[in-house]
Amino acid sequence: METNLKNLALKWLVAEPEKAQIASEYYCQTRDVFEARNNKVPDELIQKGMDDDLAYLIYSMLGEIGNNSFDHNLANWPNIPGVFFAVEYDGKIGRAIIADRGLGVLNTLRKAVPDLENDEEALELAFTKKISSRVFENRGNGLKFVKNNIAANNLLLEFSSGDAQVVINHNMNKNKLENRVDGCLVILNF
Repeated sequence: METNLKNLALKWLVAEPEKAQIASEYYCQTRDVFEARNNKVPDELIQKGMDDDLAYLIYSMLGEIGNNSFDHNLANWPNIPGVFFAVEYDGKIGRAIIADRGLGVLNTLRKAVPDLENDEEALELAFTKKISSRVFENRGNGLKFVKNNIAANNLLLEFSSGDAQVVINHNMNKNKLENRVDGCLVILNF
C-alpha cells in the first residue's frame, strides 16, 4: 500500500493556498469530476478480487463523504475548492482518502446548531444524530449510513476535522488532534 497518499493529502490540506500543489489524478475541483472518478471505483475493486456487494458499498460510502464536501461548502470554499480523492487496493487490503479544504464539520453544523462548542462535539453529532447544515432540507442521515456500514462490514474509518478525530470500526472513539485539519480528512480502510 502506498502510505504516501495520506502524506500527500495532509500536505495539500496544510499548504498555503498559493503553494497547495496536487497531482491532477488526485484532485477533483468539481462534483462532476469527483463523481466520474468515484463511478470507476466499484469496477476497479471487483477486477482486483473484491466481492461485488462490498465494492458497491464502498462506492456508496465514498459518494456520501465526497458529496458532503461539495454540498456543505458550495460557494463557501475558504480558498481552494474541491477534494483530494484517492483509492488504492492490492486485492487484500485497501484505503480510500478524501480530503477537502472546506469549512469543516464544526463551522458547517453551527448553521443548524449555533451553540456547538468544539470540533469533537460536532463530529460526534454528525455521526450520531440526524442533522444537517442544510436545515430546510430533509437530510442528515448520510454519515449515520457510513457509520452503520463501517461497523457491519468490519471496516475502519478515520474522520478528522478541526482539532478532533473520530475513529469508527465496531465502536466510535474520539481523539484530540495535535495538528489541526482545516476542512476534513477522511480515511476509509478496507
